[in-house]
Amino acid sequence: MEMPPPDPEKLLAAWMEWERGETTPGRVMANLKTGGLPELLRALVERSAPAS
Repeated sequence: MEMPPPDPEKLLAAWMEWERGETTPGRVMANLKTGGLPELLRALVERSAPAS
């Protein structure tokens, strides 16, 4: 099964739910993971890495 690309708006919405106290930390972590945060962070690291 192929995962859809990360959706920064959904990731931010999940984070904001936690900041407002609407969602438990465990649920937020699950939402961030399934929302593509690891892939988004990997892409940012690869983009900012110096060329070798």
